[in-house]
Amino acid sequence: MLIDIGAQVPVGSMTAIIGPNGAGKSTLMKSSLGIVPRSAGEVRAFGEPLSRQMHRLAYVPQRASVDWDFPTRVIDVVLMGMYRELGMFGRVRPQHREKAMACLDRVGMADYAARQIGQLSGGQQQRVFLARALAQSADLYLLDEPLAGVDAATEKAIIGVLKSLQAEGRTVICVHHDLSTVPDYFDRVLFINVRKIAEGPLETAFTPENLQLTYGGRLATAHINRLRTAV
Repeated sequence: MLIDIGAQVPVGSMTAIIGPNGAGKSTLMKSSLGIVPRSAGEVRAFGEPLSRQMHRLAYVPQRASVDWDFPTRVIDVVLMGMYRELGMFGRVRPQHREKAMACLDRVGMADYAARQIGQLSGGQQQRVFLARALAQSADLYLLDEPLAGVDAATEKAIIGVLKSLQAEGRTVICVHHDLSTVPDYFDRVLFINVRKIAEGPLETAFTPENLQLTYGGRLATAHINRLRTAV
């Protein structure tokens, strides 16, 4: 259960939602999108109710929440990101396949287009789901722990794509778990632990004090000092 969490994310920023296990990070993202119901509150995007702006959003769920045994090819997964262009029974035309291949190429997965999604490694699957999000040509990207359990090469590739989206003026929000990489990957943070602890630009919000308030005794003093040095 989340209590009284309000936040504002500037357009063109790259924000990390961070907090301990069970803090409600994924719940916050899912409830914001309406995947799980909210008991109160309002979500707005680009100055309007979220329901009017869903066409400008792309969502990448946690890899563990996906049925990877579903028999479908990599390129078909990416084409699913174009459902607004295709319609429920729309015909896939050459330009759609070209766009899907361009998205796969952007995440380094073009050579795997004909593979079954279940044959890929965890990191490769995560790249494919990012390619599906890219196919939506969104203005706001929400990703639920996109770097969890991936190899170093995949992490580098995903962050490279996300930073390129930000450079294009897109907005990126990630549930993130690795505190040591926050200063390198993000420019804003939102600390939560059932409630909002703090939010803001990295240089003012990512502080030892906010880390201690969010994680309490679960975060060692030595780790806080190391983060202070990094920032």
